Amino acid sequence: MIAQLGDRIVVKGTHVGDKSRVGVIMALRHADGTPPYEVRWLDDGRVGLIFPGPETHIEHPTRSA
Repeated sequence: MIAQLGDRIVVKGTHVGDKSRVGVIMALRHADGTPPYEVRWLDDGRVGLIFPGPETHIEHPTRSA
């Protein structure tokens, strides 16, 4: 998994009825974009460190011309 600042990270719920959690990557711990990532969660504004698992994916923002 490779990310850049400003990418969104999406963690899918692992149980029936769990919602996905979305955050914005605020800081990288490694210059090559590998985990862990410092993330600001959109649902509550908290900032935390995440070591993404298999239920997680990165969404790169679309750039408009």
